Amino acid sequence: MSKNILVVDDEESLRFTFESFLRDEGYEVRTAKNYDGAISQLAEKNFDLIIADILLGTRTGIDLLKEIRDRGMVCPVVMVTGFPNVETAAESVRLGAFDYVQKPVTQETLLHVTSLALKHKALIDENEKFSVNLEAIFRSVKDGIVTVDREMRVLEMNKAAETLCGYSRKKTLNYTIQTLRSGCSGKCIDALAKALAEKRMVEIERVECRHANRPDQVVTVSATPLLNKQNTFSGAVMVLRDETKIAALEADMRDAQRFHTMIGRSEAMQRIYTLIDQLADFQTTVLIRGESGTGKELVAEAIHQRGLRSSRPLVKVNCAALPENLLESELFGHVKGAFTGAIKDKIGRFQRADGGTIFLDEIADISRSVQMRLLRVLQDTEFERVGDSSPVKVDVRVIAATNRDLLEKVKAGEFREDLYYRLKVVETIVPPLRERKDDIPLLVAHFIEQFNNKFHKSIANLSSEVVERFLAYSWPGNVRELQHVLEHSFIICNSSTITVADLPNDFVATKPLTDCAVALTKNNEEEMILEALKKTGGNKAKAARILGMSRRTIYRKMDLLDIDQD
Repeated sequence: MSKNILVVDDEESLRFTFESFLRDEGYEVRTAKNYDGAISQLAEKNFDLIIADILLGTRTGIDLLKEIRDRGMVCPVVMVTGFPNVETAAESVRLGAFDYVQKPVTQETLLHVTSLALKHKALIDENEKFSVNLEAIFRSVKDGIVTVDREMRVLEMNKAAETLCGYSRKKTLNYTIQTLRSGCSGKCIDALAKALAEKRMVEIERVECRHANRPDQVVTVSATPLLNKQNTFSGAVMVLRDETKIAALEADMRDAQRFHTMIGRSEAMQRIYTLIDQLADFQTTVLIRGESGTGKELVAEAIHQRGLRSSRPLVKVNCAALPENLLESELFGHVKGAFTGAIKDKIGRFQRADGGTIFLDEIADISRSVQMRLLRVLQDTEFERVGDSSPVKVDVRVIAATNRDLLEKVKAGEFREDLYYRLKVVETIVPPLRERKDDIPLLVAHFIEQFNNKFHKSIANLSSEVVERFLAYSWPGNVRELQHVLEHSFIICNSSTITVADLPNDFVATKPLTDCAVALTKNNEEEMILEALKKTGGNKAKAARILGMSRRTIYRKMDLLDIDQD
């Protein structure tokens, strides 16, 4: 492709001579006799080279050079002078002239300087092309990019970096980046400084910027040293990736896996979370059913904390832990002298829970007398203290829990039917761990973190064999048993990974959950219980583990099914 050259000189003979020499070499040449003519030519065409005389009538080649630079044109300019001196040469070079030649100009000199100037123009064009491409890349990349020199002066910054950092590119260039730190944690700048000091890549995952204008912003930082073609260290580039949305999505996922103090992403647990949310604005009685160790108390806590009574007390009572006479006193209080040992008045748990919630765990174990008194509280919102006939009004939400089948107890005449339906206004069943094994990895991760803090250890994970055993085990003790197994393992383990050798002996000796245990139903449970007892030589505790139930449950089922205890 031919190059376009403009020759500007007030001598016609010189213009003609230059034009002839250059056309013979294949260049496209235009001429102008003065400053104004040159300006007109510049308006019509882009030139690759301008050759101009210093003297152009009333104006000078220096004036033309200034105009070319003011217009932002990047073509090289060669000045021609008949009276060269140091001041003229210095002035032209200072203003950006590529070179100057002295009259008379020989053909060899003209073509030589033209060749050099056009090669320089080619480099300018290549750099400009590269610069334009780089600028386009900078604009299109969504990650923030900041380049600095060895003194951490900002050389360049793209739009994404302006948005992430809250800087103005125009006000930032050539300033040291430390002086720009404002309203953020500054961890990205620390990473950049480290990359410069140690001349190596530095990465920081998920930095919380705590920026004044974007307080929840999270970025991943990568700072890398810059090397030129001569492999000389010249500065560093920092890339900032906006992780805010991803971090928020992960937080939402964690929220879906955790609900208050409960952990689980299984469908069964998600249904419980939904029900708890639905119960938040209602003060109805709730019955929580589930095997021992499934987390019924945690469900009760979540219902209370999510509801309108969260600022009021949550009072817990284990009904199976106290004999009948003490339980009545514990629940409803007593007056001085009501019974032997009642040396002063006592406020009961219901009165303490006034305005809040009372959680009655193991509700299936209360006596008929206590059942009657509880029914009155639910119906009339009042009770009488032991030894006193004066009614006490209370505003209490009742949440009850049991690992027993209350309906079976109703049928057996052991539990009042009217109380059963009063308690069972809303019922939720907490699934056993063997039915939500997808939650085991989440629970394990939670307990690992908990026990690392408790025992000041750095255990990272479980061996693959331990994971397999955990997933194959029936967990009759449910989440509580998993917690105890892991706590034992933490105490024994002396490495970063829990292995089978660290597990409790009785856990290791237990056979995995069988398919027949999973398929246990009311239709075949007698047959399966007898088979399990046969396999364990009549050991009810081991049989219960095989069947995935508690020892208490297998005793109760044996009674209901008339299976000989011996």
